[in-house]
Amino acid sequence: MNQNEILSVIKREIEDFDFKTSVEETGAIIQISDGIVSVYGLNSAMYGELVEFETGVRGIVQNIETNSVGVVLLGSDYGLREGAIVKRTGKRAGVPVGEAMIGRVVDALGTPIDGKGAIATSEYAPIENEAPGVIDRQPVSVPLQTGILAIDAMFPIGRGQRELIIGDRQTGKTSIAIDTIINQKGQDVICIYVAIGQKASTVAKLVSTLTAHGAMDYTVVVSSPASDLAPLQYISPYSGTAMAEYFMKQGKDVLIVYDDLSKHAVAYRAMSLLLKRPPGREAYPGDVFYLHSRLLERSSRLDEAHGGGSITALPIIETLAGDVSAYIPTNVISITDGQIFLESELFFSGIRPAVNVGLSVSRVGGAAQTKAMKKVSGSLRIDLAQFREMEVFTQFSSELDKSTKELLDNGDRLVELLKQPLYHPMSLHAMVILLCAANHKLLLDVPVSEIQNFKRELLDYFQLRHAELLKQIDTQKQLTEEMENEIVEAVKEFKK
Repeated sequence: MNQNEILSVIKREIEDFDFKTSVEETGAIIQISDGIVSVYGLNSAMYGELVEFETGVRGIVQNIETNSVGVVLLGSDYGLREGAIVKRTGKRAGVPVGEAMIGRVVDALGTPIDGKGAIATSEYAPIENEAPGVIDRQPVSVPLQTGILAIDAMFPIGRGQRELIIGDRQTGKTSIAIDTIINQKGQDVICIYVAIGQKASTVAKLVSTLTAHGAMDYTVVVSSPASDLAPLQYISPYSGTAMAEYFMKQGKDVLIVYDDLSKHAVAYRAMSLLLKRPPGREAYPGDVFYLHSRLLERSSRLDEAHGGGSITALPIIETLAGDVSAYIPTNVISITDGQIFLESELFFSGIRPAVNVGLSVSRVGGAAQTKAMKKVSGSLRIDLAQFREMEVFTQFSSELDKSTKELLDNGDRLVELLKQPLYHPMSLHAMVILLCAANHKLLLDVPVSEIQNFKRELLDYFQLRHAELLKQIDTQKQLTEEMENEIVEAVKEFKK
């Protein structure tokens, strides 16, 4: 190669040379233990920012101190050591969102864990997001039917509401949430179920139940089982809410279930104590109220200018020995718009769903009820309350006057009427017909043991003979005098 050739090669190399520099802010690990990493040198890191370690595992900045930052790991600490390099990403922790998530089971970071391959979605949303302001919202006025007679009649839930389900373990809290999800079939509601700190086998069973009832077609399951690290259990409800917000912004209605927030608070407590934050009452950190308030405030109903979408939240809280006045239960009760209180005693005596009528309440109430339902369920709570009081009062007396006897007989039948088997949500017309019959005292001559059969056969009879009336109730959602009279006559006819 002569001199000229060498010069031309050098010239060409110089012309093609592209000078690229990149500035990355890095830090070094000072200390690592129990999934918590102290990092020196990330002076500009933000709270909640994602950082990346040499092994490819990521973490979230949770503590910002004078000389170091505390990072919680979102994966294994295998291969990490003192002095290893940590890079800032400049991004907040987020999850993939989009239509492709529907029907899938994902972990707290949005990675599929159902063995059905990757999820094709390019959208990404931060897990923490500011709740919509008061100006952007509209009042809750559209009902979200749970399909459970006791709830839809007495504690109606509206789209955009947050209704707490609270009770001891094994009282049917998850069952109410699952029934509600199954009942959204054909209602144009997308459901998100967030399982926090549960056994993986329980979640698998739940997914197969939803699949069997065709509910996975509009449901996303976010699972962070008990085997997951505390930071993953901590972020899972926020991840689920980020997915829900994507659909809400498109003007859709979303139902999200957090099962359960007691375990979420425990995971956060474990994380906070490892980060050496000062413990407060029951060893929870001082910001445990804010932990749940910033999560639940994101559920709302947007006004038409913002698309009119909504997120309805059903948080679940597990109590110990029925103690509603413990720290976490009182916190969440004060955040939500009402609670459904389930009682072990009722559950074990065969009243299922085991709803305590006295302690349960919906703070949105009649505003989120159809006119037909409002009309037939008006006196139900009072009737049941009177029955409960009278039942205790007359335990010891042998002779009862006619009106007291009627009140007790009617109460027994109402309690029986409100019993409902698992995975059998009711339609609006079925509820209206049964409550209408009860209001007109048409069940008094039916033996209590026969009420369940009577319910089934009566509804079959209406399907057969009065299908037009059922359609009218479902479409108009109103109950006129004529319709009510028609129902009463039809029930009498059926009884003959």
